[in-house]
Amino acid sequence: MKISFIVVGKTNTVWLESGIAEYLKRIKHYVNFEIIEIPDLKFKISTSELNIKKAEKAEIFKYFPKSYFLILLDEKGREFSSLSFATYIEKILTNSNKHIIFVAGGAYGFDDELYNICNDKVSLSQMTFSHQMIRLFFTEQLYRAFTILKNEKYHHK
Repeated sequence: MKISFIVVGKTNTVWLESGIAEYLKRIKHYVNFEIIEIPDLKFKISTSELNIKKAEKAEIFKYFPKSYFLILLDEKGREFSSLSFATYIEKILTNSNKHIIFVAGGAYGFDDELYNICNDKVSLSQMTFSHQMIRLFFTEQLYRAFTILKNEKYHHK
């Protein structure tokens, strides 16, 4: 089983890069996991949000395998506690043999086609965070989910 986390733009804050790298290393003890960074696309100021989302979608699609289970990290998605997120991950891993792809979109969200083909949407919070912070929060929660599933001492109830 493989999990990919596709993100738009680079992380350029050292302490965030360090935290993300730490959780990336930890997650790899449980599952084949990768983070794929789509470079920020350069646009003219007059470029519409719709055209920016379409261009980002085209870049994201380049990394989709033939068989995948797509989950968008989206403010309108389902919210979970850490325990229920662990159960959610376990259910997907158990019931699907597809490559699991999580995507954190750009500043304007996702193109409608991504919404139409996604299997699910997950919200990490009702609050708004920078795209760089989301990467750290998501990788930490994914790591936490695996430690919960393995009954390890990272998560305290």
